[in-house]
Amino acid sequence: MTSTDAAERGVDAAPALGSRAGLLRAPVDAATGRAVALLAVGTVWLASAGVVVWVLVLVSAILVPALGVGLLALGVALPAARWFAALERERLAAQTGVVVPGPAPAATGLPRSWAGFRAALRDGRAWAAAGYAFVGMLVSTACFAAVVALVGGAVALVVVAARGGIAVGGDAPGAAGPLALVVGVVGAVLLFWLAAVLAQASALLVLALARVCLGPSAADLARARARDAEHAASAAAERAAVLTETRSQAVAAADAERRRIERDLHDGAQQRLVALGVELGVARRLADHDPAASAAALEHAHGEVKATLAELRDLVRGIHPAVLSDRGLDAALSALAARSPVPVRVEASPDVERAGSAAQAAAYFVVAEALTNVAKHADARSVRVRADVVDHDGGGHDAARLRVVVEDDGRGGAEPSPGSGLAGLRGRVAALDGAFELDSPPGAGTRLTVEVPCAS
Repeated sequence: MTSTDAAERGVDAAPALGSRAGLLRAPVDAATGRAVALLAVGTVWLASAGVVVWVLVLVSAILVPALGVGLLALGVALPAARWFAALERERLAAQTGVVVPGPAPAATGLPRSWAGFRAALRDGRAWAAAGYAFVGMLVSTACFAAVVALVGGAVALVVVAARGGIAVGGDAPGAAGPLALVVGVVGAVLLFWLAAVLAQASALLVLALARVCLGPSAADLARARARDAEHAASAAAERAAVLTETRSQAVAAADAERRRIERDLHDGAQQRLVALGVELGVARRLADHDPAASAAALEHAHGEVKATLAELRDLVRGIHPAVLSDRGLDAALSALAARSPVPVRVEASPDVERAGSAAQAAAYFVVAEALTNVAKHADARSVRVRADVVDHDGGGHDAARLRVVVEDDGRGGAEPSPGSGLAGLRGRVAALDGAFELDSPPGAGTRLTVEVPCAS
């Protein structure tokens, strides 16, 4: 538990000390009841088991000069203090909901050798637990007595006022005048409210004492911070390595995409435009002396124009489909399904539009490549495409991820081999800090799952 978490849970244990509203509702707050129960149980528990622990440790320490007899007793008393501390942390957690983290485990249990005795004697957390048993008993007993005294005073004030024992103004003693009753009730309310605030403050004091004496030592906390820093550094190094690899993959994928566009333009649209120029030249030469042949050449050129436009539309769709920008991911996936030779069922939740344009584009190309692979290699009878948004780590906006799942009932055995379309998709997804999972056992179909951050 961090210091911030501890402070927040402390406010939960004593809301009267955390806000004006909590202060005003202290007499009727459930936290007050828990605090009173904590003090009452703590008074009995620490006055019995706690006394046994600290008396045992104290007597053992006093007997150390007596031929070392106390050393043997301390070898038992200090581990007993550890056990008491564990029970006390459980009690505090059960009664308040505040978890006091335990210290580092002791080196040994009951000592069975001189080295074990030395380790037990040097166990600072066991000595601190024994100190808590004594101080905690005093704090719980004194605070509980003060709370009971205030509540008793409030009850007594009401009773005395009702019996006319307060002489106010012209009221004679023994006559319960209205003003006496009002003063008595107001005083009783103030005392009861003060008792509630004191109970919560006492619970907070007990918890603070427990964190100091029963929780990790300063050395434990320093080691924990060092471990956390080491883990953070290791995670940062791994993250840097992943980013380096995904950047290389993204650069390679972009280069491959550029070569594909260049090849498609050279082999497709460019050749058709050259043929179109030739046809238009023929039509111009034949226009004067052979109108029929010129009209045929123009008709052929018109066909070439339409074919060229179709190829350019397909090429642009491969870069960024217009339907994705105009109508959203659901419509774009439905358009892919309509063009697939294998029957495709698309299930897209309405919240997929929360995803950013890069995330939606990645999802589109994942589905497009997956459907192409199914049509070419899977020998499948049906495909199912699901797209939705999932929230991780509390459901914040930054934690939302767009998830796409493509499943088919084909032959399976798909592998994202280097240079393949699936490998390119994995690089595209990794560049967006996404997750790419391919499950394709031979003979059992293929399941492709991709998640990318919605903020991409």
